[in-house]
Amino acid sequence: LSLALCASSLCAASGAAFRYHDYCVIGAGPSGLQMAYFLQQAGRNYVVFERSHAPGSFFALYPRHRKLISINKQYTGKSNSEFNLRHDWNSLLSHDRRLLFRHYSRDFFPNADVMVRYLEDFASLLKLQVQYNTAIVHVTLERDEQAWNGHYFLLTDQDRQNYKCSSLLVATGTWVPNVVNFPGSEYVEGYETVSTNPEDFAGQTVLILGRGNSAFETAENILGVTNFIHMVSRSRVRLSWATHYVGDLRAINNGLLDTYQLKSLDGLLEGELEDLAIVKDKKGKLHITLRFYLENRNTSAGFDSITLPQDELDNFATRAPYDRVIRCLGWKFDFSIYNRSLRMMPGKGNEKKYPQIKPSYESKGTRGLFVLGTASHSVDFRKSAGGFIHGFRYTTRAVHRLLENRHHGVPWPSTVYPITQLTNSIIKRVNEASGLYQMFGVLADIILLRENATAFEYLEEYPVGVLAELETQTGRKAPNGLFVIIMEYGRNFSGADKDVFYYNRAVGEAQHAWQSNFLHPVIYYYRHLPTEREMKLRPQDWPLPRPDAIHHIVEDFLTDWTAPNAHILPLRRFLENCLSTDLRNFFAESCFLFIFTRQKLPPFCGQGYVRMQGLVGSQGLQRHAVAAGLLEDYTPSDFLGDRAPDSHDGSQDQLLRDHVIAIRPLQHLVNAKDE
Repeated sequence: LSLALCASSLCAASGAAFRYHDYCVIGAGPSGLQMAYFLQQAGRNYVVFERSHAPGSFFALYPRHRKLISINKQYTGKSNSEFNLRHDWNSLLSHDRRLLFRHYSRDFFPNADVMVRYLEDFASLLKLQVQYNTAIVHVTLERDEQAWNGHYFLLTDQDRQNYKCSSLLVATGTWVPNVVNFPGSEYVEGYETVSTNPEDFAGQTVLILGRGNSAFETAENILGVTNFIHMVSRSRVRLSWATHYVGDLRAINNGLLDTYQLKSLDGLLEGELEDLAIVKDKKGKLHITLRFYLENRNTSAGFDSITLPQDELDNFATRAPYDRVIRCLGWKFDFSIYNRSLRMMPGKGNEKKYPQIKPSYESKGTRGLFVLGTASHSVDFRKSAGGFIHGFRYTTRAVHRLLENRHHGVPWPSTVYPITQLTNSIIKRVNEASGLYQMFGVLADIILLRENATAFEYLEEYPVGVLAELETQTGRKAPNGLFVIIMEYGRNFSGADKDVFYYNRAVGEAQHAWQSNFLHPVIYYYRHLPTEREMKLRPQDWPLPRPDAIHHIVEDFLTDWTAPNAHILPLRRFLENCLSTDLRNFFAESCFLFIFTRQKLPPFCGQGYVRMQGLVGSQGLQRHAVAAGLLEDYTPSDFLGDRAPDSHDGSQDQLLRDHVIAIRPLQHLVNAKDE
């Protein structure tokens, strides 16, 4: 009878009507809402499933002590909205200026409750298609050759309602607490439930398991009321200012480091948590011992029969009993709802808390399944900001652009410019682009050269991990070579053991730009699009294969790469060497002379002067050019001498002999025009 009932229920479920959508997004957190925005702007058929009654349910609980560590910088001294996003780590991308986080909080480190309210407004003001109180409990595949990816995704919610989707976008984040099981782990309190009232810890001795921001956040909250706090983890502390990874320990939470190093009772220890054991004495105190001490113990014996490490080593570091032990080990991805047919597998090593995905953010096991947001952080774990809002808002946009090309034939957005604008285009982007800046080493601008290098096509913020697939992923062609613009730190400047404050840590001269340590632009030049094999064989820690030429723009203390001599001139000469052309800008007089004296005109003259384009001459412009040293001060008499105006004998020779051609970068021309 049970088997019959079970079969009956399965048949009923399989026969139930499916609600179809082209795109199904699981999770209405920041990344899910960000993807919903792009899908809605493109007019696609989509739905977002959210198990809670409101978006951003993770932030309704975490961080437990309510202070976010994502900065909310109100002032930058600039009005450029794209530049300002470099220092706004909380806003999602949209066309609505009301949905900038600075309108919600003025705190540098905002309260998490404000984030919840912000996400609610983002979903409601933009009228995103979010289906609340819908927990997806099972996901499987249905093979169909007519489907986009050769199969449909079948989703079932808690009420056994079924949904069918052509593409599945997983934006659930990592929310399952990491738990280490060892003898006595039942005495451990979890970060997700521990009290946040410091008075509950008054006069107590506390052991914290973990060494991330949640562990130090918990310690910071009770630092002033406890007897002492010890913190145990398998690895040494990783300071974000040394690793340049925002997920490592931030200064706002590191008060325990002070009290440890200044010998105020608190302390940090390293050890494998799996090797520990906790035993409780008759007074309710918790003692730390090692697992192997308990392996041959009679389980019916009392506490007094247990061997503790201090019985053999009387100065054992954790010999003092603890009142409480708190687990703060972070979170992992929930794999439980995915059927085996999807082959959603955890990563390896430090990335086992994330699902395995490609650099395109598509699952390695199933075509058409993309992972967004924090859960996609395996692509750049401890390398860039892809696990945080200020990083995955850009990677989510990149995934949307890949989907638009794959399923709807919409190529990656691009702009075509004449080659004379190459230097200016690069300088503009490296000085204001927020996606390049936040997702350094992961997203890059791509410049595709046209035939004979007369023009170029500019693509913004493409994932460099799939550079070899650029033509198929973007719908753009790269037959004539390309430049890749990316932001990087120095090769040996980041690490838990690095001293990032040593003398002479910064480089100031352009000729030493390749030794720059701080974040700076790097331009790679390839005569041909790199292959898959070249991508796999690239040097360790290099984001790209070895290029035909490479150029570092020297680091800048103000992150302002507009200095004519230090930044622009070396870049222009690098580009000229790669393209075997002259990218300088000229006055009309110089172009006029080149027509008579050169076989090949510089692009600026060929695309401007010859086509009757460029600056219109005037006496005011001439006076300014002379005063600035851009042109020689000459008059018609300088060229004609004592000859009559209609005498042309030797005039060209005289012109070439006396007229010194002045050449300056474009910004001087613009200044001259403005003057």
